[in-house]
Amino acid sequence: MARYFDVHPRNPQPRAIGQAVAMLRDGAVIAYPTDSCYALGCVMDNREGAERIRRIRELDDRHHFTLVCADFSQLGQLVQLSNSAFRGVKAATPGPYTFILPATKEVPRRLAHPKKLTVGVRIPDHPVARTLVHELGEPLLSSTLLLPGADDPMTDGWQIKEELDLQIEAVIDAGECGQEVSTVVDWSAGYPEVVRVGAGDPTRFEAMTA
Repeated sequence: MARYFDVHPRNPQPRAIGQAVAMLRDGAVIAYPTDSCYALGCVMDNREGAERIRRIRELDDRHHFTLVCADFSQLGQLVQLSNSAFRGVKAATPGPYTFILPATKEVPRRLAHPKKLTVGVRIPDHPVARTLVHELGEPLLSSTLLLPGADDPMTDGWQIKEELDLQIEAVIDAGECGQEVSTVVDWSAGYPEVVRVGAGDPTRFEAMTA
């Protein structure tokens, strides 16, 4: 059965976060809140955890995970940023945006796009998510908690526990969170291209397009 952590949305209890981090380091897959709905996550080198997330969501090998970061400095170690990308990404984070950018050597090759060598990164504007990743000390390999056949991602922690009780190790519930997926911006060609409109405002990138 999955552990259930009921935490404060703005000041999550350090003990609960510490226990969740210990579980992640021990190979756990967890559900946690972000500013754009719940996500499933595991540590980057947890290959089996990544495969479990794929099975839960019924995704194929072409699915690319997002690396969720605690802050901009952590994000900057994972992707190559041109001057325009640096300014645009920094201005939009933290927030409900996922950015696709060329990966650095810090990113395991299996997590990058096989041809483009890009990776999705984001810094959510949610205290619980950022505290969790900060305490973990490394980005969290993540995927939106959108179950097969569902039109909308899951947003209720207790419902997630009931639905996935035997498939994941923990649920972190911080009350209401975002109810839309993140807006995805592909910056890999040197300019921003909005490839999915979600919770974030896409118009802020229109003036930057080539």
